Amino acid sequence: MSPKYFFIFCAVLTVAQSKSVFVGLVNEASGHVRLAGSKVVQRNAIPLFKRTDEEIFQIEGNNIIKGIAIKDMDNGLAEPSISLGGLGYNFVHIKLKSERGSGYNFQIEIYA
Repeated sequence: MSPKYFFIFCAVLTVAQSKSVFVGLVNEASGHVRLAGSKVVQRNAIPLFKRTDEEIFQIEGNNIIKGIAIKDMDNGLAEPSISLGGLGYNFVHIKLKSERGSGYNFQIEIYA
């Protein structure tokens, strides 16, 4: 296998393992959005069980959500998803589900 193909394979493998979610505008440097809320959510493993939690964010005033960043800090197998609201709304419900027998560690950032 040539070095070029090996590098591409490693890059794809690394991206495939990450369960981070980025939706909308998530960069304050552009000047179009600002960080409206941030939270770190950590749960420890429970043997033989899946950990499932739902985090709810509400934006104050007439602002709407323009971006959501859910960063997997452990690069684990937990799965985040947006179950209600999100871009264009003033609220979002984020569901976090771990792999059986493991925990998770996410940093959630909401941009308005």
